[in-house]
Amino acid sequence: MTILRKHLPIAVAFVFGVAMFFQFFIPSQQSSKFLEEVTNWVRIIAGFAILLGIYSLLNYHYHKIRRKVPGWGFSVVTYVGFFVMMLSGFIWPIQNPPPVTTAVGDTIQEYYPFMWIYENMFVPMQATMFSILAFYIASAAYRAFRARTREATVLLITAIIVMLGRVPLGALLIPWEPFNTEAHPQVQPFLAWFTEWILNNPSMAAQRGIMIGIGLGMIATSLRIIFGIERTYMGGGD
Repeated sequence: MTILRKHLPIAVAFVFGVAMFFQFFIPSQQSSKFLEEVTNWVRIIAGFAILLGIYSLLNYHYHKIRRKVPGWGFSVVTYVGFFVMMLSGFIWPIQNPPPVTTAVGDTIQEYYPFMWIYENMFVPMQATMFSILAFYIASAAYRAFRARTREATVLLITAIIVMLGRVPLGALLIPWEPFNTEAHPQVQPFLAWFTEWILNNPSMAAQRGIMIGIGLGMIATSLRIIFGIERTYMGGGD
């Protein structure tokens, strides 16, 4: 049992990790066929993983409803929403029928239940969640932009310049326009030009540094998984 739970997953991760690494650097027909075969297996495994995730979700909310823990009503809503969407997708087609043009030229679009629920319930709720998230971001920005240190002061000034440069109000506040140059053939308001310079130079340099760091972190994590150092994917804490 220890072999199936610990040693076998590490061996599978090592074999396929090394195989996929060398496959990327071997351009051949056999290599492409191997990649296609592995990709198909990944899709099959992902399907079983989705089933396990659905079971875990329903089981978790079932115990919340059974024990009547605080907030169990939201679990009921989760159950209702899950089964309504699933049944509407199984019973009716998912894609909407083509629009119908009336005799007077009006276009009428009929909706099947699945897409009607998606477009009239899910999309508005998603927009609401993102709108609420915008206020959280504004609150976090207010706390981060307090000029208590030099770094925070630079961040505050840069953020104000970029925000003003992205709205028409910035051109009214500072109407001065830089001279026409080969680098900037089109004359722009100063704040718009300065905002573009900030985004294309210091901001872009920082983004590239962050992306390089993320790439190195992904490589390090992949090597840790391949060589069996990182084992959290097996459900343990080591």
